[in-house]
Amino acid sequence: MKTAIFHDYFGAIGGGEKVVITLANLLNADIITTDMDAVDKLDTEVNVISLGHTQKIPPLKQISATEKFYSCNFSNDYDFFIFTGNWSHYAAHRHHPNMWYCYTPVRAFYDLYDTFLQRQDFITRQAFRIWVYGHRWLDQKSIRNIDQIVTISKNSQKRIEKYHHRNADIIYPPVDVSKFECKEYGDFWLSVNRLYPEKRVELQIEAFRKMPDEKLIIVGGYAKGDHAEKYAKHISNKLPDNVNILGEVSETELIDLYSRCRGFICTALDEDFGLTPVEAMASGKPVVAANEGGFKETVTEKTGFLINADIHSVIEAVKFVSREPESYRDACLKQAKCFDLSIFSEKIKNVVNDDR
Repeated sequence: MKTAIFHDYFGAIGGGEKVVITLANLLNADIITTDMDAVDKLDTEVNVISLGHTQKIPPLKQISATEKFYSCNFSNDYDFFIFTGNWSHYAAHRHHPNMWYCYTPVRAFYDLYDTFLQRQDFITRQAFRIWVYGHRWLDQKSIRNIDQIVTISKNSQKRIEKYHHRNADIIYPPVDVSKFECKEYGDFWLSVNRLYPEKRVELQIEAFRKMPDEKLIIVGGYAKGDHAEKYAKHISNKLPDNVNILGEVSETELIDLYSRCRGFICTALDEDFGLTPVEAMASGKPVVAANEGGFKETVTEKTGFLINADIHSVIEAVKFVSREPESYRDACLKQAKCFDLSIFSEKIKNVVNDDR
């Protein structure tokens, strides 16, 4: 069976892009996307097909991606189609049988609509309202062309039921735990995330500003021209001496950082699932995470701390864990195995084979 995976774009590498590459490798599938700026940063030989570049300014970027997916036609080239991301499912109307591996309904349209609206100035706020009003209707119409929805967490499952009135099975995203190791509990904490406002990286920076004896290394990039570019530049200004933003790094470098960090921190707003805490736990490292969203499905009291998303709580948890980070090792390794690649592989292949 020949399979194609439609994915929005590879403007930056995050958890979603890693899952897409994993899916393609497991199913020997081609990837059909738009922007390919970050593809060369992936260690993969998967065949990636581009529909062409999108506009760089939101919401023109999202609108152009929608148009490209809606107008494409690969219906005679493949036997099964998978959609990931927010915009690729617009190709569903002529690509069957299909499945949407949904990370989350579009957050700017639904659960974070007010948050996104408040970021805009008066003029762009009106344009944002118009875009969301029209595109939200198109989004819901397009979802009707999806044959089956599979999602990444209980958190996203609830959103799908609330906003799309559809049922979704859960298959947690995979982590190949065999790639990770624990070399030491070093002198720095690690944070890995796209530099987007929803990740609340500024909270981490300000907490570590008040902990000059602790070091923080932040890994992650952003798509140029995206709203994240302004945010990334903002948080990069006036960093304290004990905080370093590396940007995007290779997989080898990232695995090395996981292996040597003292602990891991993540503060994303109501995260869909969150692959990075699992990667950290696969490296035997304790996790301090916001007590929200998908983090509550992976982080336990034995593997770290779930905390309120405020500076005081971050400081308190980091200082506590730093006393004996190695004491969390065994529990972290055990928890990570619950999300291993082998489990994901079996479940996703069963879904694809059942839908043929």
